[in-house]
Amino acid sequence: MLDKMLLEELQQYIDRNLSYIVCEKSMAPLEDFVLESISPLEIESFIAEKRKPTLQKVLFGFIDKKGCKDSKVYKKAGLDRRLFSKIRSNPEYKPSKNTVTALALALELNKKETDKLLSSAGYSLSDSETSDLVIQFCIERKIYEIDQVNYALDYFSQKPLSGVQ
Repeated sequence: MLDKMLLEELQQYIDRNLSYIVCEKSMAPLEDFVLESISPLEIESFIAEKRKPTLQKVLFGFIDKKGCKDSKVYKKAGLDRRLFSKIRSNPEYKPSKNTVTALALALELNKKETDKLLSSAGYSLSDSETSDLVIQFCIERKIYEIDQVNYALDYFSQKPLSGVQ
């Protein structure tokens, strides 16, 4: 049987070496871990299969489908012309959730269409957030006027959609 002193030495040795191994492994370049199990081609293929249309494509698809003029949409949404132009001309531009929501209301989109538009920008309406529930209520009741929606949001002490970016 190993004596107590030897056991303590062994424990210290193991602790030192394990921490060295852990530190050594965590300091290894990221590609050492990734390339062992994932091929960049697999990732590219996955992205190509899963990628959905951009906000720009979805938004202007809805505008065309509804037969609306751009100016009518951005004015009804309470947006500045320059902001709307930025969304139109830059596919990489990501407006705020409030901006996308205001556009959905201006287009009088139903819940499914609103979800599609928000999702294309990386957003969603949560069933846990008061402001999102107010928005959902307004969409279900076909309340699309920004002022009315803002009034409802204000009633629940939520940030209004006006002054969106």
